[in-house]
Amino acid sequence: MISGKTRVLALIGQPVGHSFSPRMHNASFEADGLDFVYVCLDVDPDNLPAAVKGMAALKLRGFNITMPHKRAMISLVDALDEGARVSGAVNTVVIDEDSRLHGYNTDGGGMMEACREAGVEVSDRRVLFLGAGGAAASIAVAANGEGAGELRIVNRSVEHAEALSEKLRAAGVKQTKVYPTDALGEAVGDADIIINVTPLGMKDGDPLPIPEEYLREGKAVCDAVYRPGKETPLVRCARERGARVVAGERMLLYQGVLAQRLWTGREPNVKVMSEAIS
Repeated sequence: MISGKTRVLALIGQPVGHSFSPRMHNASFEADGLDFVYVCLDVDPDNLPAAVKGMAALKLRGFNITMPHKRAMISLVDALDEGARVSGAVNTVVIDEDSRLHGYNTDGGGMMEACREAGVEVSDRRVLFLGAGGAAASIAVAANGEGAGELRIVNRSVEHAEALSEKLRAAGVKQTKVYPTDALGEAVGDADIIINVTPLGMKDGDPLPIPEEYLREGKAVCDAVYRPGKETPLVRCARERGARVVAGERMLLYQGVLAQRLWTGREPNVKVMSEAIS
């Protein structure tokens, strides 16, 4: 039951009505008897600074951030972890006892946890990123922390890929290489892991982010995109062609697990959270 002692957590974004996060977090809190509640708050971009100040003033324990506010949050927090700093996007905030806001990006760590679950080894592997946005940056930082070998980036805009590569090198990632889209075959060649961090797959009728002939046995294919209740075409095609797969739904789960760990200081109930979004 919600009481006067219940700690409040939230998701802020616009829109937020479709989110699975309340189902996932509240199921875990209920199962473990934790006195927290997680709600969704629709926040207009013009009101974001006021909303963030209000959450600190109301002594929320923390909150998640989704589109379109992830980048705007960078200037509204007091401290950033490496994933948030390099990616330029915050998806989790912890509010401490002094009302200081600590910003994190748990997407990268969530993908690494999902890889571990699927038996995909990242250490010393050649990892190819399809896309060069904030999610690519966060996952690349996390992959580097897991001891990945060469990180390869293929992006429609070579300039954006080069900019990400520069950010990663500045963050201590030494082995990065950029490929134009017309050199995709060379980039895929001996890559061990392919990670889709483009939006392709979110909508019905989207093309695959990579031709299916590159999806084959011996490679791992990870998708940061998820479709509630169904596999993305990339995951389905890769599985059918014998590749090991990591679905975006598992990254969603584990980025939430990492966020909850930050808020509560306890190990979340992963089994219950997984069942809640399956």
